[in-house]
Amino acid sequence: MLAKHCLQEFKLDCQLRRLSDRTIKGYYNNTLNFLIYAEKHHEVTEVDEIRSVHIKHYVQYLLKKKLSASYINGILKCLRAYFAFAVQEEYVCASPATKVKMQKEPKVLIETFTDDEVRSLVSAFDYSTFLSARNKMVLAIAFDTGARNTEICDIKREDIRDNVILIHGKGNKERHVPISPYLRKVMLKYERMRDYYFDDKQVHYDNYLLSRTGRPLTKEALEHIFNQANQKASVRENIRCSPHTARHYFAQTCLRNGLDVYSVSRLLGHENINITKRYLQSLEDRSIVEMACQSTPLFNLRL
Repeated sequence: MLAKHCLQEFKLDCQLRRLSDRTIKGYYNNTLNFLIYAEKHHEVTEVDEIRSVHIKHYVQYLLKKKLSASYINGILKCLRAYFAFAVQEEYVCASPATKVKMQKEPKVLIETFTDDEVRSLVSAFDYSTFLSARNKMVLAIAFDTGARNTEICDIKREDIRDNVILIHGKGNKERHVPISPYLRKVMLKYERMRDYYFDDKQVHYDNYLLSRTGRPLTKEALEHIFNQANQKASVRENIRCSPHTARHYFAQTCLRNGLDVYSVSRLLGHENINITKRYLQSLEDRSIVEMACQSTPLFNLRL
């Protein structure tokens, strides 16, 4: 079977498994780029003709383009998923991708907001207008639940329960996140402002967070709200002021406050606890550095 025909079937299988459009697009484009390379440089077009050496040559090709280890590993994960499907459908006997080792990624410390920066960002908006209350609501949900930006946009009114919010996560996996007393306070004020603002307007969407025209917010809108808050809060220049950085803050704060890694992983909607451990590692390293600053050999010497 032609490798590109197998790719079309793989894409259909991903759609039937109801993977997100973003995931499917990544699988398809990254695999297609490899298949184009294999055909051009190795004259390989059949899926059962592809060997691990072809993938290794492709990795070498990507390294010469100065692409990062994490980016290349992302491509390898796509190829592993593609060939796992080919094995499942008995188009190949074994996956050649499993014999290609992942690139060693450099250890990266995850930097996020300080507590003071979060206070300043949330305080950047008040309840003077609907949009200001809505923006404050966006920031409060992002910092207090750790939800992804698309997950925040997708929250419906019916997802708001007594003490929890139902989050519709990646891969159609649902999870609950708690509503803290502070978040509940912001929600009540926002809901009053929203209901008053749309009292004489027709709203055709049941999303919890709405634009001024009554439409669902987009992830670009959330990014803009964070940028607006940053103009008033002045977050450090090396910190990206975004919903995803708020997610980092949520994770590290939960761990710093004593919540176990497994529970934090559940709240974040991570498929693998190892992903959550990266936050713990960064937190531990930062704590070690802070303690080391107070105990270096020359710290207490009068020089």
